[in-house]
Amino acid sequence: MDKRIFDRLDKKLLTLNKHRPLKATVVQKLRDQFSIEMTYNSNGIEGNKLTLKETYLVLREGITVKGKNLKDHLEAKNHEDALKYLFQLVDSKKKISITNALIRELHQLVIKDTERDLAGNYRRTNVAILGSHHKPVPGFRVQEKMDEFVKWCTHNEKKLHPIEFAAKLHHMFVHIHPFEDGNGRTGRLMMNLFLMRLGFPIAVILKSDRTKYYRALESADKGDVGSLLKLIAQAVERSLDIYIATIESSGIDDEFLPLSKIAKGTPYSSKYLNLLINKGLIAGIKEGRNWLTTKKAIKEYEQTRMRDRKPKKKIIL
Repeated sequence: MDKRIFDRLDKKLLTLNKHRPLKATVVQKLRDQFSIEMTYNSNGIEGNKLTLKETYLVLREGITVKGKNLKDHLEAKNHEDALKYLFQLVDSKKKISITNALIRELHQLVIKDTERDLAGNYRRTNVAILGSHHKPVPGFRVQEKMDEFVKWCTHNEKKLHPIEFAAKLHHMFVHIHPFEDGNGRTGRLMMNLFLMRLGFPIAVILKSDRTKYYRALESADKGDVGSLLKLIAQAVERSLDIYIATIESSGIDDEFLPLSKIAKGTPYSSKYLNLLINKGLIAGIKEGRNWLTTKKAIKEYEQTRMRDRKPKKKIIL
């Protein structure tokens, strides 16, 4: 992946860290927002039918939504309980290692009220993933593969850029598919636990990107993790931008606007700006199916282009 993307994310994390410690009220507000967002999107990717508003009503108002089944309600509550556990782990400031015990504990929270007999237990049976060509390892090899996965995490955590490590961790986990149900939700939680330990906010893979997400996982199955890496980098950047915008008094250049509006003041079309966002060359956030960006992001992109175009001085020996 383009190193400039990593550099941009590192710079934004540094900006966020300069504001730390954040006010308790700000932290709670942002966590509440992202808990509902991630619960809605992560469950939605797996087929949960609750809307974002309905997820809010279930989690904050305790309302039962007419026409939606009990499992959808329980999945929302279970997922938020798992997120609360992540926050507790991060707030404890204790060293957190990825272990089989931690993975089982997260999974137990994710499906405790929907699949109690399966909660926290690695599968012993063979499974097939509907709509995918990938065949997970047979049940008798799951424990062996998960032991290898934990060792890989321990040995590579500090060798790779955090975003690259998070993407590979997530793919390796869902590729093994260690549980009969709840693998995607557990994998996304694990990825976020690692990122949150390093100071990143929760990265939400959007339900509207479900098809793109599954295609990225299929590409990773074939050895190309690039698409998944970009998707996770975009999710991380979106969250960083929301955090920074919340704690800073943003100027007009920092305002996120639809690409059609931003394009009017630039030499680029909205279609080209969309392409730049998807390549990770400019920052953008997604609302529904529409991308937004800022004038500041365009200026930074143009400044980077100018630096890259400058001819390098020849050294005469």
